Amino acid sequence: MTDKQPRTIQIFLPNGDPSGIRVAEVTTSIVRLVEVPRNQIGEFLKMPEAHQVGLYFLVGRENQDEVYIGQSGDVGHRLGQHLKDDSKDWERALVLISLTNNLTQTHVLYLESLSIEKARQCGRYELVNGNRGQKPHTPIPLKADCDEIHRVGSLLLATLGYPIFEALVDAEEAATEEVFYCQRGGVDAKAYYTNEGMVILKGSSAPYVPKRKTTQPRLIAQRDSLVEKGVLAKDGDNVVFQKDYLFKTPSGASCLLVLGATNGWKEWKTKHGQTLDDYVGRDNGISEPRNQE
Repeated sequence: MTDKQPRTIQIFLPNGDPSGIRVAEVTTSIVRLVEVPRNQIGEFLKMPEAHQVGLYFLVGRENQDEVYIGQSGDVGHRLGQHLKDDSKDWERALVLISLTNNLTQTHVLYLESLSIEKARQCGRYELVNGNRGQKPHTPIPLKADCDEIHRVGSLLLATLGYPIFEALVDAEEAATEEVFYCQRGGVDAKAYYTNEGMVILKGSSAPYVPKRKTTQPRLIAQRDSLVEKGVLAKDGDNVVFQKDYLFKTPSGASCLLVLGATNGWKEWKTKHGQTLDDYVGRDNGISEPRNQE
């Protein structure tokens, strides 16, 4: 997880298109991350960064919870090979290089292995790599450089919307975070509310066949998709979360649990019965205005 310190990050749009190629860098670092849509690989190949030694990540727009991590002595050439490979479904490439073009094959082999290991530990994205990468013998000074490159790269990835190495719930922060509960209609779920949304915790459960008479087919399809991905598993008459899972909104989380329309801000409550809506207002120092006489 990236350390929480004030940062200045510069994002450059070579074509002026926010959804096109984006170049991100911390202003005090030599690490640069280039995000390239699949249909603009040709444009990327014209950029000097394309022919450097680098680390790259392939992600899909529809399945952003999947990632392929690789390295190459010529990242542009390697991405061109991936374009012809029908076995990988990806929409965007993220290329990590050095502004001074001083990365060696040893650097990127170590970074590839480290990134695969960290991504697996984090468990946020599903790795589609067939191996764990090769970790070469790495002298201590070079390892220190790689660890710093990985730290900055993690920050840049998260800034562009790809938190591959960001834990859903930080272990240290979890010790002080408020736990919220959703318990209705047979649902027994716990969650944390974070800057990204609602994280339902591993072990939370909900009826496979909801007790309410009205359900939404869209939510049933979403539930079945999570079962197929292994996020949920059937256990008797229930489905149980096999790992922590992020929903972008409190209502998105509670609706999936009850398979119907809910207001998550009112549905999620602390152990004392305080709604998430009231808790967030209190935590931000916001209170109901007093009547003025």
